[in-house]
Amino acid sequence: MCGIAGWIDYENDISETTSILNRMSQSLARRGPDASGFHKERHAALMHRRLIVIDPENGNQPMRIAYNDEDYTLVYNGELYNTEEVRSELKALGYTFRGHSDTEVLLVAFIHWREKCVEKINGIFAFAVWDTKAQRLFLARDRIGVKPLFFYHYNDSGLIFGSEIKTLLCNPRIEPKVDEEGLMELFFIGPGRTPGNGIIRGIKELKPGECAYFSKDGGLKIRRYWSLEAREFEDNFNVAVEKTRYLVTDAVERQLVSDVPLCCFLSGGLDSSIISKVAADHYKKSGKGELSTYSVDYVDNVKYFKKSLFQPNSDAEYIKTMVDAIRSDHNYVVLDNESLADALTEATLARDLPGMADIDSSLLLFCREIKKKFTVALSGECSDEIFGGYPWYHNKDILFADTFPWARSLEVRKKIWKRDFFKDVDDYVHQKYQDTVNRAEKLPQENKLNARMREMFMLNITWFMQTLLDRKDRMSMYSGLEVRVPFCDYRIVEYAYNMPWEIKACYGREKGILREAMKGILPNSIVHRKKSPYPKTHNPVYMGLVAKKIKEILQNKELPINKLISKEGVLEIIERPESMTSPWYGQLMGPAQVLAYILQMNCWLNEYNIVI
Repeated sequence: MCGIAGWIDYENDISETTSILNRMSQSLARRGPDASGFHKERHAALMHRRLIVIDPENGNQPMRIAYNDEDYTLVYNGELYNTEEVRSELKALGYTFRGHSDTEVLLVAFIHWREKCVEKINGIFAFAVWDTKAQRLFLARDRIGVKPLFFYHYNDSGLIFGSEIKTLLCNPRIEPKVDEEGLMELFFIGPGRTPGNGIIRGIKELKPGECAYFSKDGGLKIRRYWSLEAREFEDNFNVAVEKTRYLVTDAVERQLVSDVPLCCFLSGGLDSSIISKVAADHYKKSGKGELSTYSVDYVDNVKYFKKSLFQPNSDAEYIKTMVDAIRSDHNYVVLDNESLADALTEATLARDLPGMADIDSSLLLFCREIKKKFTVALSGECSDEIFGGYPWYHNKDILFADTFPWARSLEVRKKIWKRDFFKDVDDYVHQKYQDTVNRAEKLPQENKLNARMREMFMLNITWFMQTLLDRKDRMSMYSGLEVRVPFCDYRIVEYAYNMPWEIKACYGREKGILREAMKGILPNSIVHRKKSPYPKTHNPVYMGLVAKKIKEILQNKELPINKLISKEGVLEIIERPESMTSPWYGQLMGPAQVLAYILQMNCWLNEYNIVI
């Protein structure tokens, strides 16, 4: 795992712009604290920051290979999980390798198959290959969008790209300006983003499953190489159970490859328990010994916890059950509310945008603790999106509502942002929703429920899951920790997309097929545990802390945030939090998190010198 960046300019000599290139590279230092590298030519510069995970000696980047009088240079962020299969295929074609890194395999794969190499690899990745002879750049991002890749295209002759927005902003060609569309995204879709939208004017993100060529004569040509296709599901229930078990187990085992210490997140929920169990068993079989696991909680959280539709129970007893079952070396991380509030600033800097408030900052602090002992961790994100784990899959009033299910009402948002800046808010949001629904491939003979579930699947992996993947990548990599997400294996995603709802939600349970696949493998209490999300603080101390910070902001009329927010609307949330009857975003963003989001917005406007 690493950070990558680059600058191509066919009209100007950029090889001497050392100070700019150094700033771009340094902005990625947290993603890659172990090593750095540059490749510079007259019209091209590539930068890499490395977090060493596999083959320390032979995986350095930028990686350059000369082949048949041609010269190729690669910068790459990610991991391949079918490295040995691809390596074997390339060896059979006559290629040789000097090390065992996936970086070298990826570059050789590009040399042989060109842009079709992305169809050969299974992993999480964002990479760029510069062809010196052809003076052409190739960019690609993984199918699901686990690894980020932003870019800025200017004057038809220039392209700046990087793993993070802050990296692009190091280049003086880009002004940190946000137009009306960007504000609409921040205020009425945030912390989500329309796919491909980088919020700051001119900055875009290569979408999941896309690749691109950039050349002097051809300009920027983006191509989608992967998308979900509707196919007839041919497996019966028993086969579906077996295949689900195999795909999940295989994905986890493939992602246990590492030359540095590795651990697992363990919340006691179904998803993290599956990963931890498979990993622990694999460790024992391969003689690696005891698996280490980690959980996060908050000071006095048990005292203030209240059951809800979204959080039906707390984690503690289930964590103990799993630790006893797999005999892991478990580490409890307990965060205090003061640190959680203070870390909102760092979480904003990590994400380059206002995010999921303390849901972000808690993960940042959690990852920082894990990094003290480990460099790689496995986490259970994305199972809920593809196997129907969220309440909005099961509540018919929400399921068939003609809007984003995780943010059904815009009324709270309209109350806290000044209306002068916006028009046609509802139309803007609904069009984004409708565009996504229209992309969901269906079979002509499907009933209403299964057709809607395909739409929900597309909505969730395109929007909600991307928000969580952004969060996971930025918070973990800001801490120098690589976090892998086995449920994002595209084979699982494709299989689940075509699985009929009556099989996926068998026995009337959320993630029913996954529970059935794990019977006899996990403890029964874990198999049958009701879905519970990532833990958040319920302590009123936290609400008090963020409310105090907000009141201080409201008193300073010079702050740019006060030109955007309605004082009355914000004070209503502080004084009457019960008036907010539905979450701002997803399952976790209630009144305290809305206030924290405003704090992050204020931080972002100031720290990034945003021009509106």
